[in-house]
Amino acid sequence: MKEEATESSRTKITVALFVATFLAAIEGTIVGTAMPSITGELQGVQQYSWIISIYLLATVITTPIYGKLSDLYGRKRMFIIGALIFLAGSMLSGIAQSMTGLIWFRALQGLGAGALTTIPYTIIGDLYPFEKRAKVQGWMSSIWGIAGISGPLLGGLLVDYVSWRAIFYMNLPFGIAALILLSRFMKEKLEKKKRHIDFPGIIVFSVGMFFFLYAMSLVRGEGGEAQGGWVTTVLFILSAALLSWFLWIEKRSPEPIIPLQLFRSRLISMANLISFILCVINVAVIFYLPLWFQGVYGKTATFSGILMIPLSIAWPLGSIVAGNMIAKTGLRAICIISACFLLVSNAGFALVDGSSSIWLLVFYTFLSGISFGLTLTALTVAVTSAVGRELRGAAVASNNFIRTLGQTIGITVFGLMLHTGTANDIDPAMLESSLHHIFVWVAWLSVAVLLLSFVTPRQAQEEPLQAGNHAS
Repeated sequence: MKEEATESSRTKITVALFVATFLAAIEGTIVGTAMPSITGELQGVQQYSWIISIYLLATVITTPIYGKLSDLYGRKRMFIIGALIFLAGSMLSGIAQSMTGLIWFRALQGLGAGALTTIPYTIIGDLYPFEKRAKVQGWMSSIWGIAGISGPLLGGLLVDYVSWRAIFYMNLPFGIAALILLSRFMKEKLEKKKRHIDFPGIIVFSVGMFFFLYAMSLVRGEGGEAQGGWVTTVLFILSAALLSWFLWIEKRSPEPIIPLQLFRSRLISMANLISFILCVINVAVIFYLPLWFQGVYGKTATFSGILMIPLSIAWPLGSIVAGNMIAKTGLRAICIISACFLLVSNAGFALVDGSSSIWLLVFYTFLSGISFGLTLTALTVAVTSAVGRELRGAAVASNNFIRTLGQTIGITVFGLMLHTGTANDIDPAMLESSLHHIFVWVAWLSVAVLLLSFVTPRQAQEEPLQAGNHAS
């Protein structure tokens, strides 16, 4: 694909990918602002959380599936299919007349979003040589930070001045424009050969992950209190059995959804492990710092959100810097520098108390954002460069999947550690103690990231792992 794409067509394809990624990313944050209006019109407040969680659940499950199918049937074809499903879900969500209907349509949106969150990174890996690829993926990673900042604001404006339905309708013109650009300018040649879809693997993986993610949501309950009892236990047992069966299927499948040979690559294994830990840490920073600002410092929710803006600004900056640095400095250097920032910030979070300056926490928040942007972008570039084209979709998708798994586990574990409800109904001293306990653990996780960074491969570009090869 690199040889066939002119600079002009590459630019148009990249713009289309940026737009699609932004639409999928912002759907995870824009809906939260609109939820009071949605529940006010459609009722069903008891189903409130499912409007957001069903979208994320469907996205998580389909991410590795789209990654592998894009290796088999082409990036362009699978991207278009995913985008059409996403846009259909957006349109139907906009015309939903009940909460139940909206939940189903949000699930449809998520089924399409799995393609939009992973295939763009794979296409960038195909389109650009290593040095340019790193820069473009740095910009693409920054889109998530931009979506995090603009989502709640844009959602509020649309709800106040148009309608909550507009947050879904807005996807249509931009999504269609992205589809037209990609369809017109992306050329892709696939080798003609018989292809096998791993249907047993897809089914067993999807059901197993659904049971696992649903059980995790039951464990979280309200305010981190364990819920579900024996039902939760049964779901965990079933998910463990099904995912074990999935691994057995993958070992024997000619075209596994998640090729296990990927994990024989030292670079990919280290990238996945560090990504997992970083995303566990990320949950603590994003979800529990606002609680600290509100419950310990007594700030309003709005002001707490403003105090988190430095993280949302620093993350895109870190992503762009990583994209420009990695070809010169190598992967290990970026990971070590970034891990030092991460350790300073999280050790700082663990050491502050209610008498500390709030601006000190804001500074640590900025350092965290720089660290997340630097490392996660560098690891994305590393994963796309460590494999050949036949495995790139599966490699990128598995890394994205592991990141989301880290966030899911982090939300649950830290929620159980907190043992509290909301910032309004608890003693600030008790909240401060619980949050301190969480950030002590996060600081130790940061130490683990630093130690792992020292044994990460020096360069991001290894000899590409091809389908059927085994890397040591």
